[in-house]
Amino acid sequence: MSQFVNTDLSAFHGVWVFCEQREGVMNQTSFELLSEGRKLADDLGVELCGVLLGSNVGNLARTLGGYGADKVYLCDDPKLSNYTTDAYTKVLCDLVVEKKPEIVLIGATNIGRDLGPRCAARLHTGLTADATHLDIDVAKYKEFLRSTSTMDVDSMKWDMNDKGLKMTRPAFGGHLMATIICPRFRPQMSTVRPGVMKCAEFDAARAEACVVEACPVQLTDADIKTKVLEVVKEAKAAVDLLGAEVIVAVGHGISKDVTKGLELAQKLADALGGGVLGASRAVVDEGWLSADHQVGQTGKTVRPHIYVALGISGAIQHKAGMQDSEYIIAVNSNAAAPIFEVADYGICGDLYQVVPMMLDALSSIER
Repeated sequence: MSQFVNTDLSAFHGVWVFCEQREGVMNQTSFELLSEGRKLADDLGVELCGVLLGSNVGNLARTLGGYGADKVYLCDDPKLSNYTTDAYTKVLCDLVVEKKPEIVLIGATNIGRDLGPRCAARLHTGLTADATHLDIDVAKYKEFLRSTSTMDVDSMKWDMNDKGLKMTRPAFGGHLMATIICPRFRPQMSTVRPGVMKCAEFDAARAEACVVEACPVQLTDADIKTKVLEVVKEAKAAVDLLGAEVIVAVGHGISKDVTKGLELAQKLADALGGGVLGASRAVVDEGWLSADHQVGQTGKTVRPHIYVALGISGAIQHKAGMQDSEYIIAVNSNAAAPIFEVADYGICGDLYQVVPMMLDALSSIER
C-alpha cells in the first residue's frame, strides 16, 4: 500500500461496481449500480467492470455482464465465503492498487456501508455516502439541477470538459441536497442508496460477451481478525418496499386517529392486490410506523406500479423517493399540497371519508 500513489489522476481508468452477493444470491442493488455504471463508463469512454467476491460464485459472473459489465474480476476463495470486514477490505483494496480504477461504486447496504469507508480510508481517498444521483457529463448534470433545484444554472460558469464524478446526496436530514466531488484523489468512491438507480433490462448477448478474469486472492488467517462462527437469520415480517407493485403510504394527515388511519391504509393496500404499507418521514419520526416503511430521500426510493399517498403533503424529500411510480394517487385535504404536482389522480378530501369510498368501489368491482 505504501507504493500506491493516488494523486496521479492519469494512471486511473475505468468504472468499477462492487457486486454484492450473499450465499450465492446477487443483491438487486448490484444490478442497479451496473446499469448506472454503464452510463458513466459510456460518458467517459472506458470499461465497466464488476468485482465479485465470494466462494464458489463463478456461476454468477456472466450474469453481471447482462446488466452492463464489460468485464468481471472474480475473487473466489473459501475465506470469502462469509463477509468479514478484514478479508473483503484487503482483497478489494489489493485489486484497486493493482488495476487502478477511477471510480468505485458500492451499494449502501449493510455490507456496503461497512466496506466502503474501510476501503476509502485504506486507499486514502474520499467517499460520498448514500448518493442518490451520479453524473459525469456536465450538460446532464446541469439538466439535473434545473429539474431539482432553484439554482440559476444558466448564469453560472461551467467547465464543460470536466470529467469528474459528481455525487449528489441528501444533507441535513434530507432538507438540502449536496453534490460532492473528489478532484485530487483516485479512485472516486461512493456508496449508492438501494432503489434509486433504475435497473436495465437483462441483455443476454452482453452477458455472453462479458470477460471474466479470475484474480488470485492473497489472504492468510492472520489477515482476518474476526471469525464467523454462525449465521443466524432473524425471523420477522419483511417490509419489501423496493419490490412492491403497490404501495399505500400514509403521512401526518392520519394524526387525528392514527390507529384508524393505519387500519384504512392497510385495508386499501390489501384491496389493491397485496400492497405494502409505506410512510413519510413524519410518520416514522412520530413512531407510528418503523423506519423500514419510510419512503423518500432519507428512506427508500420506490417505483411501484401504483403509489397511493394518504395525508402526505409531498415535501420535496418525499417526492424524490416516489415520483417515478407508474401511477400516483394522492388524497389530501389541502388542495395546494405539493403532492398533487406529481399525482396522476388527485382527490382533495378527508382520507377518513375518501378511503372507505375507495374500498367500497373496489369491492363492487370484485363483485
